[in-house]
Amino acid sequence: MLGMGIKNMKFLACVLFASGAFVAALPLKTTEAAILLSADTAAEIVSVRGVTVREGDVSGDLINKSRGLVRDVQLQITYRWLWNDEFHPGKDDPGRTVYYTVEKEIPPAESVGFAYKPSPPLPSRTDGVFITTVSVAGYSQVWP
Repeated sequence: MLGMGIKNMKFLACVLFASGAFVAALPLKTTEAAILLSADTAAEIVSVRGVTVREGDVSGDLINKSRGLVRDVQLQITYRWLWNDEFHPGKDDPGRTVYYTVEKEIPPAESVGFAYKPSPPLPSRTDGVFITTVSVAGYSQVWP
């Protein structure tokens, strides 16, 4: 602050006062920390049902089994590549795992549909097949 003129110090004091008044005027909001759950415990809250896979496109339903609102369910979609000859696999494994967020709210004891289309699309190959699994990787739960 040395070398600052009186005019600049007054300006700085006004800015600090204004920002301090603004911060003081913000309402206090309480939040809870995120809680890490095991996959089995998380499945007791949100589950996946009726999954269908067609040429890599995945669809199904998410069920909220809790008494609170659930939203932003993050799905883990794994495309596991199974070689025709597992004893002599190739060098180019096209398998992958993606995380897809279903940006919908699910009221208590209700379900919503979801659909995912891989981008880029899965390759069409004859040296194996994809085995696709879908599981819940995360979600947000809202309590009134």
